[in-house]
Amino acid sequence: MTTGTDPVETRQFKFVPQAKLPTTTTLQAFTVEERDRLARRLAEPVDCVFDPIFDRADADRSILGDMTTSRFHVARRSNPNDDSGVDLFALPTRTALKGDDERVLFQRLNLVRYRMVQMLTASAGKRLSAEDARRLIELERTADDLRADIVRSNMPLVLAMAKRTRITGVDISDLISEGNLALLRAVDKFDCNRGFKFSTYACRAILKSFSRVATRTSRMRNTIAAEFDPGMEKSDFQDRQRTDAEKSCLEDLKTILGQNLAKLSAVEEAVIRARFNVTLTPPATRDELDKGKTLEQVGEMIGVTKERVRQIQNKALTKLRSALQQHMPAS
Repeated sequence: MTTGTDPVETRQFKFVPQAKLPTTTTLQAFTVEERDRLARRLAEPVDCVFDPIFDRADADRSILGDMTTSRFHVARRSNPNDDSGVDLFALPTRTALKGDDERVLFQRLNLVRYRMVQMLTASAGKRLSAEDARRLIELERTADDLRADIVRSNMPLVLAMAKRTRITGVDISDLISEGNLALLRAVDKFDCNRGFKFSTYACRAILKSFSRVATRTSRMRNTIAAEFDPGMEKSDFQDRQRTDAEKSCLEDLKTILGQNLAKLSAVEEAVIRARFNVTLTPPATRDELDKGKTLEQVGEMIGVTKERVRQIQNKALTKLRSALQQHMPAS
């Protein structure tokens, strides 16, 4: 045992099996499901809450006596080869257990596990015989079914607490998943002899699991602020398209002005060049077009009022627009 103490003196303990699988010839007589179950049982620790009454001579009869048909028997799963645990969720949820029924189920579960511990202790370092292997498989099946009965009866706790919790930023499906795992662990650790109801013990375990998943989610979000979503990325396509259009229009305007295709007067051309800073060299930056002179500055330059400059500018722009449509159709 991992604790190095006698389970009789330790109410709760975890036993690490040291027995070996039967010989290959012996295993051939088992089904695939039985071989997998046996291998898993020998590879995983056994959680057990010991009760001194387990060592009494009449323990099996008094605790397991009404589990009819055989010494270790409860209702079997519809698909005995399915060890995924899906049946816990697929079957209808049972009503809450009463105090006496709950205690009986936990005593049965831990007694069956204690019998497994005794068998594995006796076979430590040795290969299991065919008879011991079959009995161990039967005990394991019974323990699984008893555990499933307890879990099904208490699963509404997880859903109810997930709906009522004030934890934000965590998907409810994540809370339910963590809560279900906490419920399974609570079944393995619960001591029915302490006088508490299992629901009280399970609620605390479920709440702790909610806190853990909230902390883990928060830590992940601090590390990765958000998942990469290309659809949410800001595209600069329109900005680039606008810049290209401005450059193209500027080149066309220079061509029209250089060849006087719009038939502008000298004053009109001077106003357009001054207002929009149209030079013979390409703009160094995208904002260069915004560096033209104001109406008042142009008016002072040519000796007219700013209102007159606006009239000249509007007339010149009309001529330029017409020239662009006639002489630059591809622009």
